[in-house]
Amino acid sequence: MTINESQDEIIEEFAELEDWMDRYQLLIDMGEDQPPLSDNEKTDDNLIDGCQSRVWIVCQRHADHTLSFRAESDALIVKGIVALVIRVLSGHTPQEILDAKLYFIDRIGLTEHLSPTRSNGLLAMIRQIRHYAMAYSALA
Repeated sequence: MTINESQDEIIEEFAELEDWMDRYQLLIDMGEDQPPLSDNEKTDDNLIDGCQSRVWIVCQRHADHTLSFRAESDALIVKGIVALVIRVLSGHTPQEILDAKLYFIDRIGLTEHLSPTRSNGLLAMIRQIRHYAMAYSALA
């Protein structure tokens, strides 16, 4: 599935829910579906700067040069937000990640329903994933 196909799928899932309380619950459910990181993965190196909550993102490079991401947060909604981001970007090459325009965030109304600190945290998560992609693209 392409990055845009994943984004479109998320937009459809959120479009089915008109009430933002239901959308928040969907985010929480998505976060709870993520497998937890091990304690040895919850290091300062994997901790995202710029998030009010504690968020860790782990990147793995595969033989086909795609990257996959796993993440965890100590806050339920933030865990769901990072789950959305990694759902869209995992399984793609560094260049695909760097070229991606993440339009789903605005289209599902997430930007307007996040506090300023959570919005900053979301940007920090995306920035870190792009840093991973940039670092691994240099190895290609």
